[in-house]
Amino acid sequence: MVKTAQDPNDCFNVVIVAQKGRLTYEALLFAASLRHCSPNFSGRLLVTQPNPGPLWSRDPRVSDPAALQMFESFGAEIIPFDCSHFGADYPYGNKIEMLTALPKGEPFVFFDTDTLVTGDLTTVPFDFSRPTASMRRESTWPKPQLYGPSYSEIWRALYEKFGLDFATSLDPDQPDEHWEKYLYFNAGYFFYECPHGFGNLFREYSVAIRDDPPAALCAQELHPWLDQIALPLVIHALGGGRDTLPAGLLDGSVTCHYRMFPLLYARENDNVIKVLEEVAAPNKLKKILKQHDPIKRNVYQGRGAKVRALFDQDDLPRREATIRNRIKSNGFWMR
Repeated sequence: MVKTAQDPNDCFNVVIVAQKGRLTYEALLFAASLRHCSPNFSGRLLVTQPNPGPLWSRDPRVSDPAALQMFESFGAEIIPFDCSHFGADYPYGNKIEMLTALPKGEPFVFFDTDTLVTGDLTTVPFDFSRPTASMRRESTWPKPQLYGPSYSEIWRALYEKFGLDFATSLDPDQPDEHWEKYLYFNAGYFFYECPHGFGNLFREYSVAIRDDPPAALCAQELHPWLDQIALPLVIHALGGGRDTLPAGLLDGSVTCHYRMFPLLYARENDNVIKVLEEVAAPNKLKKILKQHDPIKRNVYQGRGAKVRALFDQDDLPRREATIRNRIKSNGFWMR
């Protein structure tokens, strides 16, 4: 049976990873936007954060008491987790290692913190038994060499390493050696019926690829793409795929993975800008968010409007690199 967010007895957890620094402020904006745009959401908002340990040179936890109090005001629960395989050298690994610290057997949706909720999350018809992830991506990995291995050879080697059926992962509507033929996601969101089932596979595959990659990957960069290399393998192994959600909801009318504030102002629709500026307006939150320079300058001091004026949002450059370069050439780029 398809489990949907509208089933009264079937709540799910929304999960993000927070950390000292930039992710604190992004996580606060995410929490504020969730409460603002999805007031009917009755599940738990879980804010995970890594514990200090040998894989961190500094304490990575959120340290600002005002930020922690603000999370509490949004009804968020702080969930600590330990890092055994990744850490400061690969912080994207947080989204892998935090999963087994979540409540076992409870459906979850993970979002990157650089996401805004812009619509009613309870209208999304999640089928938690069939996971998927963000299809808002570019051909970032792999980068086949002139004389090979090819896309097919690289991806086939990964599927075979873990005993998975490569052929059933392919999109028959795409031509051979076109990157979209192969299952590939952005890891900005993903979901499943149990975080432990997902997390154990995600950790196993990621560590194995990092420590013992197939020979076909010999010329490929694994950093920072490791999570996005392993993710399609996990989703395929768990019976998910590229089309288990209707298009246009997540990374569409209900959520926006903006990634960086100059990119948000350059390319996102007017509703995203409206939500951002409305949820960032209350004074208690504003006092905290102004500590983060990209938010201070883009949202509160008007730099975002100047970035937006550089582009026709109905006729944007096709490649993100072109958008970035135009912002940089005008002196407005901030990470």
